[in-house]
Amino acid sequence: MSSPFEVVDKIKATMSVQRLCDALGVSRSSYYASRKRAPSARAVWEASLRTRVRAIHAEHRGRYGSPRIHAELKAQGVRVSRNRVERIMRVEGIRAKTRRPFKRTTDSEHRLPIAPNLLAQNFLASGPNQVWAGDITYVWCAEGWCYVAVLLDLYARKVIGWAVGRRMNRALPLRALRMAVTTRKPPRGLIHHTDRGSQYASHEYRAELNSVGARQSMSRAGNCWDNAVSETFFATLKKELIHMRTFATATEVYDALADYIDNYYNARRRHSTIGYAIPNELDRQAVVEAA
Repeated sequence: MSSPFEVVDKIKATMSVQRLCDALGVSRSSYYASRKRAPSARAVWEASLRTRVRAIHAEHRGRYGSPRIHAELKAQGVRVSRNRVERIMRVEGIRAKTRRPFKRTTDSEHRLPIAPNLLAQNFLASGPNQVWAGDITYVWCAEGWCYVAVLLDLYARKVIGWAVGRRMNRALPLRALRMAVTTRKPPRGLIHHTDRGSQYASHEYRAELNSVGARQSMSRAGNCWDNAVSETFFATLKKELIHMRTFATATEVYDALADYIDNYYNARRRHSTIGYAIPNELDRQAVVEAA
């Protein structure tokens, strides 16, 4: 709670100091005396905390709300409650960017083979390369629509494969899958979960999964919750990158995604589902513990 002297400081531009002091029940001389004294340790700490909150919010380009700012402060060794962080954000007018709705890109009206749902909305994994989940979304640029396919490892919620293209065909998610397989070298038995889109049900995609011994899993018809991890990632991507800027070319889309995924989402962004850990750090920790 602000002291009477702090209240005078905040609004003295609109009213005389004498009138404010009278209204607050303090003397004018005590107000001026307080201004000459060094700030209290509490006031110094509060000012430092506000500076940290603003700095974290700016560093993450307005993407962080109070839960992630609180987690970042905790990681920095700052002991503060989440309620205090929320209060500072309200006072400072700081808030996270909000999401916009987006349409689905699934083409499930086909006669290709459909895999069973092996996850049944159980999105937890005890280690890397046990469950991957993927999906496709779209991004507008001046050249027209671009499409983005991603694969995430559910253990660390890390993006392990992705691809950008001007056409939403079976080659697009195949490129994302091959990136993930090349970099992760998954063991046989991996569960690979997506929606029922024709790209994932195609012969080429199923053959690629069979070649690495992966078990294919697909969502039930019309149930977006069955692939909630991928849906959530795309909602985050739209909020934190796509809706923050415009793109002239597909190359710009690719470059922006590469920077966001490799240098921010995987490397720096704290993820609520994994206890506000950072995907790359959690992934590396699992490798060390398994060695």
